[in-house]
Amino acid sequence: MTEDSQRNFRSVYYEKVGFRGVEEKKSLEILLKDDRLGILPPHHESHAKVMMYRKEQYLDVLHALKVVRFVSDATPQAEVYLRMYQLESGKLPRSPSFPLEPEDEVFLAIAKAMEEMVEDSVDCYWITRRFVNQLNTKYRDSLPQLGGSWTSGHDICVLGRRKGKAKPKVFEQYLNLEDGRLLTHLKMCSAAPKLPYDLWFKRCFAGCLPESSLQRVWDKVVSGSCKILVFVAVEILLTFKIKVMALNSAEKITKFLENIPQDSSDAIVSKAIDLWHKHCGTPVHSS
Repeated sequence: MTEDSQRNFRSVYYEKVGFRGVEEKKSLEILLKDDRLGILPPHHESHAKVMMYRKEQYLDVLHALKVVRFVSDATPQAEVYLRMYQLESGKLPRSPSFPLEPEDEVFLAIAKAMEEMVEDSVDCYWITRRFVNQLNTKYRDSLPQLGGSWTSGHDICVLGRRKGKAKPKVFEQYLNLEDGRLLTHLKMCSAAPKLPYDLWFKRCFAGCLPESSLQRVWDKVVSGSCKILVFVAVEILLTFKIKVMALNSAEKITKFLENIPQDSSDAIVSKAIDLWHKHCGTPVHSS
């Protein structure tokens, strides 16, 4: 694999502005300077003023939530971000004691992971908000095709039909190409439809992979391809094939995959990126 094929939009940006060797923990902060998430306008001259407005908006919304007693100084930061997002999108419940909706759980998981990548709270909120919005808009039709059971109303439209049968999910297609025997085992154990698809595809592996590995995956998602998520899932199964093949129930397989050993994560992501290039060439905006 050539060096150019491993470059991403963040490294290109850093080279343009003369920065090298940026700390990994701060790497996603570059999204604030890139227009892929739409946080800032393309003209650099207006960035300072726009960020001032973003900060003022953040503080105003936070103050409003404190006034109505939805959050306090003791509220975990990720939950603060969630309540801010709910208020700004018109979905704030009547009481903070109301149970969270599934989409709220997704936002919360992503926000918790983003906290470990972005130090500034204002930046973290805006990046989380735009990242989630990207999943809900740009990838709205693509994500349900990756795998698992999705309950949103547009599923019927995006699944497609072929000779009266539902089109196979992308995850199963690529796993079959890489290891058909492993896919057969999952189906024989009735595990295929019960794999942790929500964790993998809706939450984009937030809570599954450590942040050091996760940001490499999210970098590809923000760059224009949610299909990288499929190859990470496939590589997880290939990496732990012996363990998975030794398990004979859907419940045991799912439980293991929800809590994979963290020390293998970097290698899994690297191999997943290799698979991504193998099957998709050198995708730039492949969804």
